[in-house]
Amino acid sequence: MKINVHLSSQRLELCDGEGHVLKSYPVSTALNGAGELSGSLQTPRGRHIIRAKIGEGCAENTVFRGRRPTGEIYTPALGDAFPGRDWILTRILWLSGCEAGYNRLGDCDTMRRYIYIHGMPDSEPVGVPRSHGCIRMRNSDLLDLFDAVPIGTAVEIIE
Repeated sequence: MKINVHLSSQRLELCDGEGHVLKSYPVSTALNGAGELSGSLQTPRGRHIIRAKIGEGCAENTVFRGRRPTGEIYTPALGDAFPGRDWILTRILWLSGCEAGYNRLGDCDTMRRYIYIHGMPDSEPVGVPRSHGCIRMRNSDLLDLFDAVPIGTAVEIIE
């Protein structure tokens, strides 16, 4: 299995070992575009792996902060109560860069930047860049992807 994230088309593809696309999902990547530097609020490019899978068994729309469930379930009313909050919902696939000096180590380390593939409120648009660097997905799509990939799955983020 491999995941390809295409920034230009805002699509995530789940591929088999031979590169054939099994599934394709709309995503939302960084509003600030592509970039690797810490603090840039950009989506890092290049080769990554899924370092950790977080949230297995949690209800859909579970709210996470610091990679831990808060006990809240996202609703539009909760969203209205906390406008501007960067919602991390349902599941987290935590990415780690594989290219030293580009997206791993130093001031460009994807994992230390806390870059995830994660769920978002269903009211938010997908297919357009709007995140703070992460790759956001519809919750139902993320549940499907989460169950299909093991820790260590390769993720290529392509501009």
